[in-house]
Amino acid sequence: MIVLGADSHKRSHTIAAVSAATGELLGERTVQVGATGFAALVGWARELGTERVWALEDCRHVSGSFERFLIARGERVLRVTTKLMADSRRRARARGKSDSIDALAVARAALREGLDALPAAQLGGPELDLRLLVDHRESLARQRVALNNTLQWHLHDLWPELRLPGSSLFHGTWGPRVARRLARAEQTTRVRIARDQLRRIRELTAALKTLEAEIAQLVAHIAPQLLAEPGLGPLTAAKLVGEIAGADRFATDAKLARAAGIAPIPVSSGKTNRHRLDRGGNRQINATIHRIAITRLRCHPETQAYIARKRAEGKNTKEAIRCLKRHLTRRLWHLLQPPHPETGKINLLTYGDETPGCRGAWCPGRRVASSSRTLGLRWENAERAGRVCFLGCEPVDIAGRPCDHPGCAASTNA
Repeated sequence: MIVLGADSHKRSHTIAAVSAATGELLGERTVQVGATGFAALVGWARELGTERVWALEDCRHVSGSFERFLIARGERVLRVTTKLMADSRRRARARGKSDSIDALAVARAALREGLDALPAAQLGGPELDLRLLVDHRESLARQRVALNNTLQWHLHDLWPELRLPGSSLFHGTWGPRVARRLARAEQTTRVRIARDQLRRIRELTAALKTLEAEIAQLVAHIAPQLLAEPGLGPLTAAKLVGEIAGADRFATDAKLARAAGIAPIPVSSGKTNRHRLDRGGNRQINATIHRIAITRLRCHPETQAYIARKRAEGKNTKEAIRCLKRHLTRRLWHLLQPPHPETGKINLLTYGDETPGCRGAWCPGRRVASSSRTLGLRWENAERAGRVCFLGCEPVDIAGRPCDHPGCAASTNA
């Protein structure tokens, strides 16, 4: 097995080939960016060996074209975060920094982490379109906020007695009223600038509304099951789907939790047994799941009961919310799994609306365990093993309610 580490730049790519067995450098090559250079790299790599994997430093804008070129030709491509590469370079014997050193560091970082542990690259599908739309919307929203802040100061300078709520110019009647007042005022330089900024805010607001409608439509097509979850609106679901970029990239929910920085890091020593917060990972996924958890805690009775139980176990509120985020990560991972190839239904344990009236509740009469091993079972395997009710109830519900399926053997209504 050969690992080919790539250090990508705007005009050139440098590749270092490393033996997976020994870590020995087998060769390196630098080419210009473009189809000709990419083809030369693939031909060179095929001469080195038949079993190979490409490890690309995760810089999407500069490595995206090379990544797509490799995947289209059947090559296996892994993504290595820049932090892992930097750690590998600091531990290397060769001092300094160059494209060759960086490419070698990427390859050895992939070997150190394990080739099966790194996320695999894949061609962009509708998830990529969704992420681009969400990023564009967030960029326009930041521009609107910056314009609004400047405009508020201009208006305060013109009319100190005027009191405007923070986002009042984005919607409602405040915008037209301010526009009419600016039109009647003396057309000084400050007034003309304020009118131009107000016009641009209106344009950005209209563009944001159009984007939000397009995002909602795309989410309803890609992941309609997310919209039925408490605490997930179209924008939150779109952010989640776009950042995860395919839950099938993660073999288990634990890997998704680690990639999102939600899984706790053990810091135990001797008689001390504790974990600390992971401040790494994809902070966008982490922040999105945190918002979901806070929203559910405010208005979802089952979530409130879960937090109350964790508090009763001795955890403080922050620790209970971290447990809730880990639980939500597991559930979201199952919800985002592709449909079962035979039945066409979502193949997961924590999605319990297969039968009308099912509340996705815990089935205590079927020897259900709350461990991650049970949650990691496939739905049909768990059903055969007698660990879920035969109507598809989820094994673990955060409220711990009994199953209410009329036909379930474990149901109180059976």
